[in-house]
Amino acid sequence: MRKVQLDRIIPGAKLARPILREDGNVLLGTGMPLSDRFIQRLMDLGVDSVYIEDELTDGIEPNETLRDETRKKAAEALHKLMTTQMDQTGAKGRAARPELGRTFRTVFNDILNDVMTREDVFAGLSQMHTHDSYLFHHSVNVAVLAGIIGIAKGYNRNQLEELGIGALLFDIGMTKVPRELLNKKGPLTPQEREIMQRHTTDGYDLLRKEHDLSLLSAHCALQHHERYDGSGYPRGICRNEIHEYAQIIGIADVFDALTSYRPYRKRYSPSEAIEFLFAAGNTYFDLDLVRLFCNHVSMYPVSTSVLLNTGQVGVVARNFQVAVHRPVLRIIREADGSMPAESYELDLRDQLHLTIIREV
Repeated sequence: MRKVQLDRIIPGAKLARPILREDGNVLLGTGMPLSDRFIQRLMDLGVDSVYIEDELTDGIEPNETLRDETRKKAAEALHKLMTTQMDQTGAKGRAARPELGRTFRTVFNDILNDVMTREDVFAGLSQMHTHDSYLFHHSVNVAVLAGIIGIAKGYNRNQLEELGIGALLFDIGMTKVPRELLNKKGPLTPQEREIMQRHTTDGYDLLRKEHDLSLLSAHCALQHHERYDGSGYPRGICRNEIHEYAQIIGIADVFDALTSYRPYRKRYSPSEAIEFLFAAGNTYFDLDLVRLFCNHVSMYPVSTSVLLNTGQVGVVARNFQVAVHRPVLRIIREADGSMPAESYELDLRDQLHLTIIREV
């Protein structure tokens, strides 16, 4: 399979990975032929690319970190919590359910078990979802990325749970933001930005009163927009004043946000997002944490199409944690625009004259 921009899809192509609703259930399933109507409907829902079946890339599978069942359960739990909280207009300072800690401890332990059963601690996040489901799947992705970094740092189980629950619930304060502001496509006014920024303190107030949640998990909601140089919010603290959990979640939040489709801007490629994070080292984020994070994230995820300096187009077939910028490629188009007579692969670790120009 390979990942393709929707505006380049030829009608009749079949989905190779499902499109998910906000609650984690399937909107369009694997094997569904994409008609013009389906393509337009997906574009209207904010889906900009999909995975399709393709003979030349047969056998290539995205290195998804989570099992579909784990992601569905996590998205369902977040959807239930956040939609209930959004409906509690009169409730102040209380989270939606008294069993909040127990529920999300179970959710994160399922995520952690998936991560720890992988042969390498290397993130792959390939699920596609609609614009309306961004908040829920974004929180799941941030929890996966944060958990991987926690493992890489050698955190014990209790620390991983504190970090993971904080990552799943770090954006719960968004339930206090008016829906029309959450869905606004244009730039925010200063007044709207002030309202949006309150989600950090609102989230902290919701979580800190839960008896079965660590206060450090609540601080992830409070501090995930603080920045290493003191330029963040809500308190403008800097460096070691920001808890390490919140710094890790801040990095994961920015990376997943940049690599996700948003109505007001294009999706950045993982390599572009990694470049941004390195540029932000010791300004927005601790450089050592950025290095650790980027060493555990796919720069060119499996199934991604890339252009080589030779003019050839290839699809990423395999990644290597020790050489994240030198994957194995399955060539699907030659430099003259023709398709190869038969499938073949190039290992960029051995082909030093070849370089990836960009994703296509």
